[in-house]
Amino acid sequence: MDEESTTLHRVRGRVTSRDGTPIAYERYGDGPPLVLVSGALGTAAGERVLGGLLAGRFSVVAYDRRGRGASGDTGPYAVEREIDDLAAVVGAAGAGAALHGTGTGGALALAAAAAGVPAGPVSVYEPPYSAEERERWRRVAALLDRGRRAAALDLFLADAAAAAGLPPGVTRLRPGVAGPARTLAYDLAVLGDGTLPERSLARVHARVLVVDGGASPAGTRQAARALTAALPRARHRTLTGQTHEVAPHVLAPVVEEFLAEDRETAGAV
Repeated sequence: MDEESTTLHRVRGRVTSRDGTPIAYERYGDGPPLVLVSGALGTAAGERVLGGLLAGRFSVVAYDRRGRGASGDTGPYAVEREIDDLAAVVGAAGAGAALHGTGTGGALALAAAAAGVPAGPVSVYEPPYSAEERERWRRVAALLDRGRRAAALDLFLADAAAAAGLPPGVTRLRPGVAGPARTLAYDLAVLGDGTLPERSLARVHARVLVVDGGASPAGTRQAARALTAALPRARHRTLTGQTHEVAPHVLAPVVEEFLAEDRETAGAV
């Protein structure tokens, strides 16, 4: 039995997306609904530590994105279908559910908010919009285009390890990161050309918290500030000493504080 199983009571469920694809999720905790959107290769299992830290204040829902874990993968892939998946999960979590996304999961959460998914406030950690990230994903895309999925996965993991400050040549597959290599193409589609989608971001009317790590590359931190400026109602926060592999116990209280402030603001209106 894994460690989280001894402390969290998880309820597993499944919703059907607009195109008939089954999307699996886990729910734990009690309180206002909060949906966690994983980044590249992530699954619901990978969100359990962060979700467990937030479960004392929120009803946390983590889900397997399309093509991962216990979820289906109806083709052909389209970003709009992933947005429909997230909309179905929000429907199961509860209307107005807050969203938190890390990496490409943050980009997807913002795309869903821009598309009108009835979610509440959004927090994101380092969506990959820096020039360095664009180059990283360009190299991954080139391998995928040549059908070299294993090589693309190796490159992605090596780059992720470098971003986490691991020594050169060291790769690491984090617990809960189990998405097949083909889903890297899905994250590429979510990112588009890798530049800030300013026209789309202008349609995000929810309050947004953009978070980055103080030990992340300068380009990543600059991209976070640019993202904050492109959103109509956003604020920025840097977590001292953190890299892209943010520590859940550092991130959780920041997300909790932001969502508590949002509820207070809504109550005052």
